[in-house]
Amino acid sequence: MSASTPVHSLTPLSVKTRKGASPLVCLTAYTTPVARLADEACDIVLVGDSVGMVLHGLPSTLGVTMEMMILHGQAVMRGISKALCVVDMPFGSYEESRAQAFRNASRLLAETGAGAVKLEGGVHMKDTIAFLVARGVPVMGHVGLTPQAVNTLGGYKVQGRDSDAARVMAEARAVEEAGAFAVVLEKLPQQLGRDITAALDIPTIGIGAGPDCDGQILVIDDMLGLFADFKPKFVKRYATLADDAAKALAAYADEVRERVFPGPEHSFGERT
Repeated sequence: MSASTPVHSLTPLSVKTRKGASPLVCLTAYTTPVARLADEACDIVLVGDSVGMVLHGLPSTLGVTMEMMILHGQAVMRGISKALCVVDMPFGSYEESRAQAFRNASRLLAETGAGAVKLEGGVHMKDTIAFLVARGVPVMGHVGLTPQAVNTLGGYKVQGRDSDAARVMAEARAVEEAGAFAVVLEKLPQQLGRDITAALDIPTIGIGAGPDCDGQILVIDDMLGLFADFKPKFVKRYATLADDAAKALAAYADEVRERVFPGPEHSFGERT
């Protein structure tokens, strides 16, 4: 059954026209309550395949399925009314063929009501992106560090240093030429992020690619400090919710064991 599609104030086209204007504010979200919070601050809310690691405890994004992305996409769409919702295409859902990519991209849009999909890769995905766009699927690209290719990249390393910069520039240009409305630049040297942003006519959204991109995105759990033992260099923590939650849980446990909670104000008396 298809999801109903509300009219949001931001669309892929309106995002594209923000090139060089006020920076685009983007965060991930995977649940309805968090999506409501993100919607107040963000232009784009990404249902990232990072959900596999953040909420499901997977070691990488490779185990994420279409069903997981649809489930979380539907949840996020229930929580936003303003921002553009973009849903990641999971590993294995678009690489085989253009037909496979369209079948799964159209399913994501139809069953979640989201406004666009995101997929990883540049030059080798150019034909696929063009195929999707020509058939009415708005696509956000993703180049640089592409987590779904972590095994071939040799880990979560910075991309585009020295002689590798030309390759990443070519990947970004291919995404633009294919018709994507924006592109995520992940884990690049600051100068390369600046150069790609200047070279493209579509917005660049950085995550560890420096301050000169047309927008920035972070995993919301990272910037809220929900993981006490995980902090990539490119993440700024705007809160330490893991510490606050740990203190609250400890206080609850103490009060239960001491029979302080529940108190009279949390208990029900007999009817009179």
